[in-house]
Formats: sequence, structure tokens, C-alpha cells
Amino acid sequence: MRAKKAFRVLPVLALALFLAVWLGHSPRAFAYQQGSKNGAPATDSTPASSPSTANLENFAWLEGRWKGEWGPRIAEQVWLSPKAGVMEGMFRVLESDKTLVIEFFTLVQKPDGITFYFRHFTPSLAPWEKSDATVLNLTSIDAKKSVFENSANGMPKSASWTRLDQDTYLYHAQLVPETGDPQEIEITYKRQAAFGSAVSGGNAAHPKKP
Repeated sequence: MRAKKAFRVLPVLALALFLAVWLGHSPRAFAYQQGSKNGAPATDSTPASSPSTANLENFAWLEGRWKGEWGPRIAEQVWLSPKAGVMEGMFRVLESDKTLVIEFFTLVQKPDGITFYFRHFTPSLAPWEKSDATVLNLTSIDAKKSVFENSANGMPKSASWTRLDQDTYLYHAQLVPETGDPQEIEITYKRQAAFGSAVSGGNAAHPKKP
């Protein structure tokens, strides 16, 4: 039961974060410094000054395939482009030849901001959570970092994405379980080539036109 509960920490997102609780590991984060190609600070084309003014275009850079390595485990993500007020995505964690967990998630545009939903499943799509999807609301955003918070429980209490560069981002989550000590967990993702193409900079990696 404790292992299943720990799996709920995954947001984004993200992210194989539940493994830090389940397996008792806590990986070190990479230092963050977003910059342009010449090293100067960079900004998104659609900066948001507050969560209420944010829109899904602020997250369009997530579109594509991402990969994070965690010891013997591999975490992979796929994000679709924002359309009709939603960004959808899928995530999985692999170890050797075994799939440990699958996650489906969405970013949903609402009149007062953006909400992040996610749920976990076994490879046969049996849900891990018996309740509704975990919900986090956007509480802070700028050109570098987006922060989501959970008002219902602490698994996770907060989650954030920080862009290191065009093809790298840091995912951070704060876990506050009902019993036990809080934990700070981070994992870094690198953009992967789109299927059948090489990685290109910008919002996402796209196949080359024939």
C-alpha cells in the first residue's frame, strides 16, 4: 500500500518522481541557467505576468519527446501541442525490460488559469489511484519557471518546470505525506528527436519535410 501511495507523487509531469519515494532514492538536480544561443538570458515569446493571464502557449515548448535517466531506470514523456484548450501527454518508466508505470496527464485552460491533471496506470491500464485524478493549479509563471500547487493533499504538494535551455528542463516536486518527512525531488529531462528525425531547437522537435 505504501508503494502504491508513493506512485501518486508523479506530476509531469512528470516524471518518475514517485520512484524516489518507492525506491528510497533522491537524485541531485542540475543547476539551472536559461539562456539564448549566445548565452544571454532568454525569454519565451508569450510571457505571462500572473497565473490568471497564462495560456497554454506558455507551455508549447513542451511539445515533443523527452527522456530522463535515473540510475538503471528510464523515464520517457510525450507531449502533444496545445489545441482546443488542452495539452495531452503520456509518460512511462522503464527498468531493464519491465514497464514500471504509465501516466496520462493534461494541462487544461480555464477562465482563471491552467490546471494540471494526471493519473497512473499499470501496463494493462489498471488505475493506480482509486480516486479521481490528482489536480494541481498554476500559481506562478514567468519566462523561466512554472509552479503548480495541490490544495487537496501533499502528494505532491507542489510541482514545477524550469527550462534550462531549449532542449532541457528540470522538474521539481515537493512531497508532504500524511506521515513521514517531506521530500524534495528533482529530475532533469532532455529533448529527444522526433520519430524519424534529428532534434532541432525551438518549441519542439519536428520531422523534416521530404
